[in-house]
Amino acid sequence: MDFELRMAREKLEKEQKERKEMARRKVQRERKAKEEARKQREAIEAAQLSRRLDAAEARIKADQLMEESLLAGRGITFYRVLEAIPYEGNGDKIKLPPSGFTELSDQGAFDKGPVYFQLSVVHQEGPSDSDVTEEKTHRTTRSGVLEFTAAEGFVELPPHVWRNLFLDDSSTKPLVEVRYVWLPKGTYAKLQPEGIGFLDLPNPKAILETSLRQHATLSQGDILTVVYGELTYKLNVLELKPSSSISVLETDIEVDIVGPDSPSGTMDQHVLKLLTFKKQESGMVEEGCYSYYKFSIDNDIWDVISSGNARVEVKFEVETNEGDTNIYISKHPLIFPTQHQHSWSSHDIGSKVLILNSRDKNFGAGTYSIGVYGFKGTSKYQITVSIEDVTNHKVGRQEVSSSTFIDQDTAECRNCKHYIPSRTIALHEAYCSRHNFVCKHADCGVVLRVEEAKNHVHCDKCGQALQKSEMEKHDKVFHVPLKCACGVVLEKEEMVQHQALVCPLRLITCQFCGDMVQAGSSAMDIRDRLRGLSEHESICGSRTAPCDSCGRAVMLKEMDIHQIAVHQKS
Repeated sequence: MDFELRMAREKLEKEQKERKEMARRKVQRERKAKEEARKQREAIEAAQLSRRLDAAEARIKADQLMEESLLAGRGITFYRVLEAIPYEGNGDKIKLPPSGFTELSDQGAFDKGPVYFQLSVVHQEGPSDSDVTEEKTHRTTRSGVLEFTAAEGFVELPPHVWRNLFLDDSSTKPLVEVRYVWLPKGTYAKLQPEGIGFLDLPNPKAILETSLRQHATLSQGDILTVVYGELTYKLNVLELKPSSSISVLETDIEVDIVGPDSPSGTMDQHVLKLLTFKKQESGMVEEGCYSYYKFSIDNDIWDVISSGNARVEVKFEVETNEGDTNIYISKHPLIFPTQHQHSWSSHDIGSKVLILNSRDKNFGAGTYSIGVYGFKGTSKYQITVSIEDVTNHKVGRQEVSSSTFIDQDTAECRNCKHYIPSRTIALHEAYCSRHNFVCKHADCGVVLRVEEAKNHVHCDKCGQALQKSEMEKHDKVFHVPLKCACGVVLEKEEMVQHQALVCPLRLITCQFCGDMVQAGSSAMDIRDRLRGLSEHESICGSRTAPCDSCGRAVMLKEMDIHQIAVHQKS
């Protein structure tokens, strides 16, 4: 009996324990479910709160951007993110899609004057690259607009804007943020060339002004590219006033050009080394390269030269015979003479002397450049420019000429054509025919010793008399076709004339703006062609200016006709 009661009690205790455990587990499950529900509810509430905060922050940011756009654009808002593509052009004017014109026109942007834009690179997520810097991913510049002909979703950038926005071409589809801004008119700009050479140009500020005519804006930190003939110079924009970005349209800007930080850092650019009279300078030039020098003839020196009492001698002496050179000289504004763009030249083998005197109509007071061209191999040389007195030489020539006369009893030698006394003419002709050789080439007739005649030849193409050793160089210099930058292919002599008189890329001084500019092709207006105006002068002369006599706005190229026809001024 006791055993049964004990068993029943144990069974009851076990069941009670199991029920308690089940109840405890149920309470734990319910408690856990409530905790999870609470956490989920808190997470949902936190997410909703975060979204509300983000939305509020986005609204605030949008309002701020709108306010900034309104302030920057003086009440006009224009904001686009467009894919950038390059196009070939000059200056800083971009091309936008037609919808941009509509949006700006609806807001009256064009009624407020020229439109300007701020361009910023949109950073795109990509592979991690430790070399990507803040400067590369957050570039910003300003620009004007050329036309609204780009495809929708794209903005076309000229090289100047492209180079200032993208320091490399790593982005295959770069995105650019385009925002309308208002810019103040500039009053001051401080620029610094990246290398030496730019300050050697004649009137570099005028050249810079000509280049800026193709621009609408300048931004601090940008690199401005200036093209002068076939040469290209880069200038860093260091400082601008009254703000870090300015408009350069219809304004007078004070320009300060400072020298480069490291003058010896860019040896690939053309540099003019100053020559002092009678001071010898040593140098070395590689094949296919140029070394440049300059010297000046002031008015006092020119007075002496023009009187016929002095001349300029450029002496060039080679130190070794391993290489060969050519010498080219030009008068400024052509500051870097080349083998097909120069005023004087010497192609002699070895040492050479170039003489400039007052009988040359192209020679006068001014600054001259000397280009030493490495024709073959590496050449070491010494160059000297001196003013040589020719008074003694002239007196000597006068004495000789005054003491010479033709004897009346003379006869002409049939071989050398010299006049010989009649009593010895037979003996002379016998000797002359055996020892002297007369060149039979047309317009030559030079008399040479028989041993010298073996080296005397004439070019088959131009007929010039040469030594055999000079024939190869003569053919390469004068008869190998040269290609001008404008695309024309000519031989040297024709190329010199082409680049001096006809080439559209030749530099001229505009009679209306006074700047050194490329002449361009023939003027479109036949009346301007009859006046002898170049393409640039035809366009530049179309600008108007008030007449000094009546105040009427007259085109610059018509001003002389206006003065004669209206005011009877000759």
